[in-house]
Amino acid sequence: MRFLKQAAAMFITFSLFFSSNQISQAEPSISVSAKSAIVMDGSSGRVLFAKDEHEKRRIASITKIMTAILAIESGKLEETVTVSDRAVRTEGSSIYLKSGQKVKLKDLVYGLMLRSGNDAAVAIAEHVGGSREGFVYMMNQKAADLGMENTVFHNPHGLDDHKDHYSTAYDMALLTKYAMTNKTYQKIAGTKHYKAETMQGFWKNKNKLLTGLYRYSTGGKTGYTKLAKRTLVSTSSKDGTNLIAVTINAPDDWNDHIQMFNYVYDHYKTYVIAKKGEIPKLKDTFYGTKAFIKRDVTYLLNDDEKDHVRIETKLLKPKKSWRKNKQAIPDIIGEMNVKLDTETIAKLPIYYENEQNKKPKQSFLDTFTSVFKKAAGGAAWSI
Repeated sequence: MRFLKQAAAMFITFSLFFSSNQISQAEPSISVSAKSAIVMDGSSGRVLFAKDEHEKRRIASITKIMTAILAIESGKLEETVTVSDRAVRTEGSSIYLKSGQKVKLKDLVYGLMLRSGNDAAVAIAEHVGGSREGFVYMMNQKAADLGMENTVFHNPHGLDDHKDHYSTAYDMALLTKYAMTNKTYQKIAGTKHYKAETMQGFWKNKNKLLTGLYRYSTGGKTGYTKLAKRTLVSTSSKDGTNLIAVTINAPDDWNDHIQMFNYVYDHYKTYVIAKKGEIPKLKDTFYGTKAFIKRDVTYLLNDDEKDHVRIETKLLKPKKSWRKNKQAIPDIIGEMNVKLDTETIAKLPIYYENEQNKKPKQSFLDTFTSVFKKAAGGAAWSI
């Protein structure tokens, strides 16, 4: 932050737990059938297990996650789409659209995600992007914005009609992490059955994890082509921990995903490292109870790692004039840097409460284990 460079600062380190032992991280006991695989924390983006996650591969219909989120973000879900001949002629899986048919965009997105309709993908692309080609441009622009560095889209459905349509397990996990921040996407991807409003159709989701195989499943997207083989993106949630799994070219993908999810749930927990609102350990500083952060800091940790979390807090050195004129104190008075050993896992500003800048109420996330609460009694600060 610029202001920290311009002023002297107090530097405070809060070690949540103390341990002289090195972290012992055994290799995960996971063996998957997939050529590429990954399981990622849906909140922080932390990768818990990976296998050739950056290898560029054909991805088949998990492409449609990008098609769906762009359609949702267009704000046009209630608009009526006139289905084109080009959409109807699209090969492969279908929701059996007819040329000239008028269908609500929302129905097309449900048909896209639940039944993997390639005809729906083209109809969506033409309506949202003005043309299939225009929509593909939007797909690649969004991929670039999300940091999907090893992804190129050439169609909205994932069919093998272009040799340079590819992505990676890591990039598809990034895309899904982003998509899952959208409540409408969450709802559609997690729907088991859907009755179309503007066409004939009562659809069951092809995602067997969601419809019966895995109790913690919250959604995802299946895929298959002769060249890509079986591809699968799935999400799950248990005890406040949200996970994303991706497999590409996986003959036993259902079991791959269950195994990856269960491994993480068995070995990791989501901890609250710091809660939004007042920062208790700053009460005795100049800023007192007026210093606060605006959001909770949570992170997925195993039993060894939680002993190695530290909070480093850098505060502006108070000016003498501020004691008499509290209104001169800046809105942002410092920075909280949360580290796992030497790796920064969260960085956020520390605010000073005033009439315009209100402190949020303390949150109580009962489903999480609070590192902060456990450490508060015995940890030490140094200035």
